[in-house]
Amino acid sequence: MPRRRIGFWYRFAAVLCKPPLVVLIKRDWRGMENIPAEGGFITAVNHNSHVDPFAYAHYQYNTGRVPRFLAKAGLFRKGFVGAAMRGTGQIPVYRESTDALSAFRAAIDAVERGECVAFYPEGTLTRDPDGWPMTGKTGAARVALQTKCPVIPVAQWGANELLPPYAKKPNLLPRKTHHVLAGPPVDLSRFYDREMTPDLLKEATEVIMAAVTAQLEQIRGEKAPETPYDPRQVRIEQRRRTRAQERAQERVQAQQAQAQQEEGQST
Repeated sequence: MPRRRIGFWYRFAAVLCKPPLVVLIKRDWRGMENIPAEGGFITAVNHNSHVDPFAYAHYQYNTGRVPRFLAKAGLFRKGFVGAAMRGTGQIPVYRESTDALSAFRAAIDAVERGECVAFYPEGTLTRDPDGWPMTGKTGAARVALQTKCPVIPVAQWGANELLPPYAKKPNLLPRKTHHVLAGPPVDLSRFYDREMTPDLLKEATEVIMAAVTAQLEQIRGEKAPETPYDPRQVRIEQRRRTRAQERAQERVQAQQAQAQQEEGQST
């Protein structure tokens, strides 16, 4: 299927966003030959800065295949930002509502129309202390297995040095370099034509995230941890420690109360 034309709104957004990006960030962009020239596909991208969607969109724009991001539905509702989000064909995500699955249906439709849909499989900025990709959510795998489209793993590094995760002020000097490396399509063929169970989607997601992490290892020139950071497991462990501390505190208080009672009886 032929690719969709870039369109007015994407070109207008590029006119606004590209000049400051060119001024603020040097570029080390590789792997553009792995971006399909025609047909629908998915990119799976790591996320380590609030700036990196703009920096990555710049990279993808320069390939001629503009990305359609999944974004919070609230951004689409009002004013210039809403008009730009709608005009550039971004995909609204309605979280915790009856429309929560509509984003996946829209992503599937976009891929089947020959477009690129960009997924941040982690779902949020990485919380890994060293900036490595976390475990991923299954949305990208679900769309990929439904459409059997190419999944291009993309790693980026450098926007996080300009604006670290959860930081409020950028580090403008010295000028940072935005490194991007797109790899060859992830082989998911062994998952095709099978029942899309949670375990199957989890396994396919792990394969996708491993490919993204491998690209980032090449950029950084070092090995990632063997086990990706898992926010869910971290929360479970934090709750377990909190409960253990509360139980220990309750035992201490009970012992103190008993000691006071015994002391009062002895007097």
